[in-house]
Amino acid sequence: MLFPLGSLFLFLLLAVWVWRIVEPIVQDRAGLVERYRANCSRHHEKVDCFLDTMTITWYQIVVIFVSGSFIGLVIEQVWMFITAGLTESRCGLVWGPFSPLYGFGSVLLTLICFEMRRRSAAWWQVIIVSMIVGGMLEQFTGWSMETLMGATSWDYSHVPGCISKWVAWPFLFFWGLLGLCWAKGVMPEMLYRIGVPTRRRQVTFVSFIAVYMAFDIFMTLACFGRVVARENGVPPHGAFERWVDENYSDEFVANRFENMVFEKDGND
Repeated sequence: MLFPLGSLFLFLLLAVWVWRIVEPIVQDRAGLVERYRANCSRHHEKVDCFLDTMTITWYQIVVIFVSGSFIGLVIEQVWMFITAGLTESRCGLVWGPFSPLYGFGSVLLTLICFEMRRRSAAWWQVIIVSMIVGGMLEQFTGWSMETLMGATSWDYSHVPGCISKWVAWPFLFFWGLLGLCWAKGVMPEMLYRIGVPTRRRQVTFVSFIAVYMAFDIFMTLACFGRVVARENGVPPHGAFERWVDENYSDEFVANRFENMVFEKDGND
């Protein structure tokens, strides 16, 4: 119970901190909303005007990350069901229906496409950059999971056009098309709908979401670490690792992350 109580205490501290600092943030950005609403009439004009005057901050990044993590997971599970008839869990975190790979991808595509929009980049430039970003994200994520946690979530070794274990040409083309659709259709409307915080409660809510996701990622890494440690016969050290072993067993991890394989240390 020490860990849940500590989390509650941190959440309360965050609430006090956010309540004291968000008011000037809200007041400074409220004028931006009124300005672009007053100067534009049609919807696409409002979107363009808003994007021309806004700056992406942590507020939009958190919303994009959470939305991308959820929507990406839903799309992946639907795609796997349609193409392979699989109904296995594709979740990437221990709490909630989220896959952080899609969240990070959404944030990266948004930041890069937003900058390319300001530079008036051509459509083919968006595709090439999106392919590079997607490939680097998959390579780094796959390599990190295997190297640091001994876990494998996907393997393109047998896919035609394979470049590495985690990168293949068919999926790079998918990233390119996704980036183009994101830059021209999804990103402008999404940023417009997210907008900027005009009320204290908006910043407070998004701040709590950010802390929740941070704890979710931390707990997921802790669970993966203990799975590998248990596989190699390493006993828990300290109260926290014992709590993880008691509440997040191998059976829980196997059921939660059905498409993930944890490799035992070959040196043992």
